[in-house]
Amino acid sequence: MLSEKVKSLFSQKGYISLSKEERASYEKALIDLGIPLESSFAEFNLSTIGPTFTERGYELYNVCWFKIYSNDLDYAIESAHDELQLPDEYLPLDNFEAEEGFFYNRNTEEVLKLSIGPDLEDFQSGILHPQWKDFNSFLEWFFEV
Repeated sequence: MLSEKVKSLFSQKGYISLSKEERASYEKALIDLGIPLESSFAEFNLSTIGPTFTERGYELYNVCWFKIYSNDLDYAIESAHDELQLPDEYLPLDNFEAEEGFFYNRNTEEVLKLSIGPDLEDFQSGILHPQWKDFNSFLEWFFEV
């Protein structure tokens, strides 16, 4: 579940407003991505509208929107796994612009921030670990709540 701080922020900003039809499409997208519908990651994507959210100089995807309306997410997933050699459980949360971005671990719900170079090498060698233990703590950092 999303934290009350995050829910309150989304309500204040007017992010919450999916129709029943949109919600059904978003749920299908999450299932196709292997995301449990009871996770905070699913709740975020099911309760927010808009393709992206910009904070702290970064852009965060609503992955459902991108899965349904764009090929960008599929391309980002392919690139993360083929070019960056990330394990399959890592799902990109942005377009990795400027060779830096965030990745959600579908198995553990941790979030990893990576950049090309030493960060990527350290992650691949097991030295660098996800910086956020769960998606809620990442959202609280990202939206500064």
